[in-house]
Amino acid sequence: MQGFKGSQSAAGERAGYGQEEGLIKLDIINEVVNKTGITKTKAEMAVETVFESMKKALEHGDRIELRGFGVFNVKPRKTGIGRNPRTGAEVSIPPGKAVRFKPGKELQTLQ
Repeated sequence: MQGFKGSQSAAGERAGYGQEEGLIKLDIINEVVNKTGITKTKAEMAVETVFESMKKALEHGDRIELRGFGVFNVKPRKTGIGRNPRTGAEVSIPPGKAVRFKPGKELQTLQ
């Protein structure tokens, strides 16, 4: 995704991202503004709506499939026994849920 790197606006917004910094939500919002020409406020609302929809779906245990990107799903996490690193005492780890992501073919072949 080359379109996200190295652009800085007159307002002094984030200049893009390098490998160490990573991609943040603001980068996605700025890219939506640049590609579509809509206002930053509307782009922010659109991006926020997408993320909120994804959160709600995962909270309900739904699977999210984004073709060409990958699949998000929620898997149960087993009860376990861990150790307190300071004392060495055994600690019970309660069962829970974890979000998993499986990249699509296009992401798996990135170089």
